[in-house]
This record gives sequence, structure tokens and C-alpha cells, in this order.
Amino acid sequence: MSQLESKHSDLALLLLRVGVGIIFIYAGWGKLTGIEGTQEFFGNIGIPMAGIMAWVVAIVEFFGGIMVLFGAYAKIPYLLLAIVMLVALFTTKLGGEFPAARLDLMLLLTNLALFLLGSGRFSVDYKIANR
Repeated sequence: MSQLESKHSDLALLLLRVGVGIIFIYAGWGKLTGIEGTQEFFGNIGIPMAGIMAWVVAIVEFFGGIMVLFGAYAKIPYLLLAIVMLVALFTTKLGGEFPAARLDLMLLLTNLALFLLGSGRFSVDYKIANR
């Protein structure tokens, strides 16, 4: 890796975290404030225990999005959010046209990449590790 690439990798990780975090905070908030509709939707697409799973997904998306945004204990939400996206792809997107799946696929892959790379220097995780 060149010195320039190394110099900007932490900034790149921050930008990825900001984008992913905002998307999930927004999606999670929408589910939390419209939980009845989320529960009904989950039931309609055949998710088991739809009432409980709607709460689980809403909480994971909202609070996981906050954790990703700040890079705080982020390995856990990276994996949980990747799982949420994988389930979304298999339950609602596959079999349809690709444009419907592209954001979910990109969020799945971005969360996996962030899990592998870490949150970077501009994160709570970095501050905790380097006290």
C-alpha cells in the first residue's frame, strides 16, 4: 500500500461508516416509529415470530447504525447488520429485478468489509484500544 493510500484509509473508513450508519439509523427509526406496519410486513413475507423479529430488526438497525456511525464496539453491529441485509435479500429481493436488491447487497458487502477492516483511527473503538 502506498503512503498516500495508507494516509487516507482511515478517512475512507470514516466515510463508509457515516454512510452506512446514517442509512441504518434512518431505516431503524422508520421501523421503530411504525412498528405495527413492520410487524405486519414481516408476517406477510413469512418471517417467523414476526412481532418479535420486527422489534429485533428495528433495534439492530437503529442502535447498530449509531454504533457504526461512531465506530463504537462496531464488530458486533457490522455482523448483525450484514445478517439483516442477507435476510432482506433472501426474503424480499431475490427473484425480482436487480435494482430492487442493489442497496441491500451493497450494505451487506460494506458491513462485511468494515468487519474485516475495522473502524479506523477516527472511531471510538480506536480511542478505546489506544488509551
